[in-house]
Amino acid sequence: MSTVNGSLGAIVNCDVLVVGAGFGGVYAIHKLRKLGLNVKCFEAGSDIGGVWYWNRYPGARVDSEFPFYTLSIPEVYSTWNWSSRFPDHKELRQHFDHIDKVLGIRKDTQFDARVNSATWDNAKGKWIVKTEAGHMAQCKYLFLATGLLHRRHYPEFTGLLNYEGVVHHSGFWPEDLSVKGKKVAIIGAGATAVQITQEVAKEADALTVFMRRPSYCIAMKQRDISKEEQMHLKGYYPAMFGAGRQSAAGFPIARPEVGFWDLSPEERNAHWEESWSRGAFNFPLTNFKECAMDAKANREAYNFWASKVRARMKNAAKTELMAPTEPPYYFGTKRAPLERDYYEMLDQDHVDIVQLQTTPLKTFNKTGMLTEDGVQRDFDIVILATGFDSFSGSLTQMGLKGKDGVDIKDLWEQEIASYLGMLIHGFPNAFMVYSPQAPTAFSNGPTILECQVDFIVDVIARAEAEGARSVEAEKTAQDEWRDLIERMCENLLVRFTDSWWNGGNVAGRKTQMLTFPAGIDLYEKMCRQKLENWDGFKVEHLN
Repeated sequence: MSTVNGSLGAIVNCDVLVVGAGFGGVYAIHKLRKLGLNVKCFEAGSDIGGVWYWNRYPGARVDSEFPFYTLSIPEVYSTWNWSSRFPDHKELRQHFDHIDKVLGIRKDTQFDARVNSATWDNAKGKWIVKTEAGHMAQCKYLFLATGLLHRRHYPEFTGLLNYEGVVHHSGFWPEDLSVKGKKVAIIGAGATAVQITQEVAKEADALTVFMRRPSYCIAMKQRDISKEEQMHLKGYYPAMFGAGRQSAAGFPIARPEVGFWDLSPEERNAHWEESWSRGAFNFPLTNFKECAMDAKANREAYNFWASKVRARMKNAAKTELMAPTEPPYYFGTKRAPLERDYYEMLDQDHVDIVQLQTTPLKTFNKTGMLTEDGVQRDFDIVILATGFDSFSGSLTQMGLKGKDGVDIKDLWEQEIASYLGMLIHGFPNAFMVYSPQAPTAFSNGPTILECQVDFIVDVIARAEAEGARSVEAEKTAQDEWRDLIERMCENLLVRFTDSWWNGGNVAGRKTQMLTFPAGIDLYEKMCRQKLENWDGFKVEHLN
């Protein structure tokens, strides 16, 4: 994509620089323009789309169901129809192309502009932002829409450089890669690995899945969506999007009001059967609240889930690996991938499963991998579905330095800290979305992004109206927000499971709860209350 907002080397002067052109960045540009501000965008990729510009691996599709995985802008959704309940990556890129036709995002976006320096100039009261390619911008406000799962995580595998076959991370997939007739290894069992496994197993001669522990996958229940069905529903979209915004996860569904222990086992099972039959995240999102706190109730939920998986697999050894008799972690304390035929594919004779906890990987070598049990496995292709340095990875790699010259990478090395998951003490006029210490991981992406963008836009509007020079978080407020999240998680079983929700997927990182666990509805209410009196904000005025 060519330069669209100035020649390389020219300084971009603007009121707001948005970094990232996924849903968050696109919505921010749209809303900030309405304030009459001059808004520009730096995007690392060659087009808009955020994670959906990069995600091109086999089977890549969203796991938020139609119609909620889009922006609640009438001129966008009224002129668009989806093909299925869960659109794939190609359709999502087409959707972003449609968004651009409606909102004109590309005209203010500089592509192939990966930020490697963002420094606050206190004398000017501006951010100075530079990219690897040589772009430069000066702005009063820096809007960081850099994404949740952007920086790829590469575990330190011994001998990987000695491997002479093809190796790719799922986050950077070459579209011309063919697995047909090949011996393939997939390392990982998270959402991305599940989607890739389902497709690769259908074409590869042999597939070996290396995993630490299984994911508790939920049936997707994919189906086609007709234009007629969507036309009937579009009149309800405003109410549906509004109800999603007032829910915990961005979907207008709720947990049962009756308690887990108030029902008989038969009544609980009937509730689970009904929610399971609807597919998507209906089963976990409508589960009893006790299952998030009570180990015995949680075990019952696990047993129900495991019974569904076991009924679909014939190989006893594989069944025990994927739905163990004893759960390896509490149900619902890691992200549950949605699947279509994952378990049937794993059950195929040409698919093998290696559990790395009992059979660790010793080393890569020229032709494949050697495990600690002395078995050599040779592969033509190795796929690293090893996840991402979530929440903070994209921010800590962009040379972001606050007013004291401290890089956020160093500041967050021991502990991630923010205020409301959107502001950082010492970083004036810098705002982040889809961020740590917000409901990010537990939410439908566009819903929480709209919640955060709307709030930040109101912060900027108020600051401008009051003639403020800068706005940042107070240190005490930031500490209190961190402590609040920790207290909210004290009685939750999620604290016992290492995952990307708490940074436990990256070796050496301190584990801390990185997601506000009480839902979008309460989160937005609390944020709005704080803004009423600038509670927790440090506002510096020009006079």
